[in-house]
Amino acid sequence: MSHDHHNSVSVTVTVNGEQRTAEAEGRTLLVHFLRDTLGLTGTHWGCDTSNCGVCVVAVDGVPMKSCTVLAAMVDGCEVTTVEGLEGPDGLHPIQEGFIECHGLQCGYCTPGMMITAKWLLEQNPDPSEHEIRDGLSGQLCRCTGYHNIVEAVRFAADKLNNKEVSA
Repeated sequence: MSHDHHNSVSVTVTVNGEQRTAEAEGRTLLVHFLRDTLGLTGTHWGCDTSNCGVCVVAVDGVPMKSCTVLAAMVDGCEVTTVEGLEGPDGLHPIQEGFIECHGLQCGYCTPGMMITAKWLLEQNPDPSEHEIRDGLSGQLCRCTGYHNIVEAVRFAADKLNNKEVSA
């Protein structure tokens, strides 16, 4: 028996509503478990230093940097990745907002931004610009200057609150 196999653990997670079980080495990071083991490559991997936030997923509803969490630590949890945002009725308002308001350019930070934005609106359905900027402050975007991302979150907030939306 190889040394690596001896250190592997069985991890069962509900990802985007679907229960998945797979083996993971004890030191496997959640970002690699999602991408390499489960094939969910929507979650991006960026800086390797937990600074950039592109790898954010929701664990039991709370945004977490998946490069800082071991796969074994989420055993039994619910994980939502960007692939889980779209519902049976189509795109999530957050996704629509990023499209309508040009909230993405290269797209690398977008999955993490969307997961955090969804959580932000769950906590605060009608955030101010300052509250949106504060809520997304743990995540870096190198392209947009953030303005359009803020607009995208406002768009989603208005849509979720059934207000008139203007893009």
